[in-house]
This record gives sequence, C-alpha cells and structure tokens, in this order.
Amino acid sequence: MKNKILQSLESYPFHHKLTTRWRDQDPFRHVNNAIFLSYLEDGRTSLFKRWSIDYKRKSLIVASIKIDYLRQVDHPSELIIGQRVSRIGTKSFDIDATIFNDNAPCCTSTVTTVCYDFINNKSVDIFQEIIDDYNYDT
Repeated sequence: MKNKILQSLESYPFHHKLTTRWRDQDPFRHVNNAIFLSYLEDGRTSLFKRWSIDYKRKSLIVASIKIDYLRQVDHPSELIIGQRVSRIGTKSFDIDATIFNDNAPCCTSTVTTVCYDFINNKSVDIFQEIIDDYNYDT
C-alpha cells in the first residue's frame, strides 16, 4: 500500500475537512488550481499539530510538491483531504494526499518534506511521531 495514491477516502487514516470560499473561484466559477495547494497546506497543518511541530528546533521544510488535477471543483463545496505518510527516509518523508468532493477524488498530491532544526540551521532525523504515523496503516 505504500507509495501509491489511493482513490478512496477510506484508504487514508487522516482526514481534514474544509469548505471552499468565495475568493477561491476563478473567472469560470471553478476553484482555481493554485488554491488546491493552499487546501493541501491546511491538511498538512493538521498533521503538524499531531506531531507537535514547534517551528524552531522541531520543524519541517517542504522540498517538493507533485500535484495531479483530476476534476474541477465548483464553489460552494465541502471537501475532505485524505492523508497518509507514504515514505520514510532518514531525514525526509512523503505525505500522499487526495482531495475529495462528494466522495470523488479531485486532485492527488505527494509532498516530500524534510525535518529541520532552525535553531541549528540543519536537517535532522525523522521525528518519532512521523514514524509512528507511517506505521499507522501498515
């Protein structure tokens, strides 16, 4: 099950709900593609709270984001972001996420993130809470 974007919400152990906003629309009355990155960031923030990220010694840096758009989203819509830790390295890890609207996937993403200590200005080993969440669905 690792390293594969999953197409059903039940396949993801972590869920984050959100509602589209008026300002998210483009001139065609669809949610603008760039806004999906903000939605994914909101979802990751919910994981950061799980992991007690402090933005100083115990922090994270996004190294890469890959996103595939599957279908348009209209405003207003209720969305759910399914997330899971899909890969663990020594100092980096991946979060796979899919945004769902009416139980249908709208976009998928993989975010590669590095654990970082801003006080000492260096990357650090993966935090134990992230390892625990990687093992959550194995």
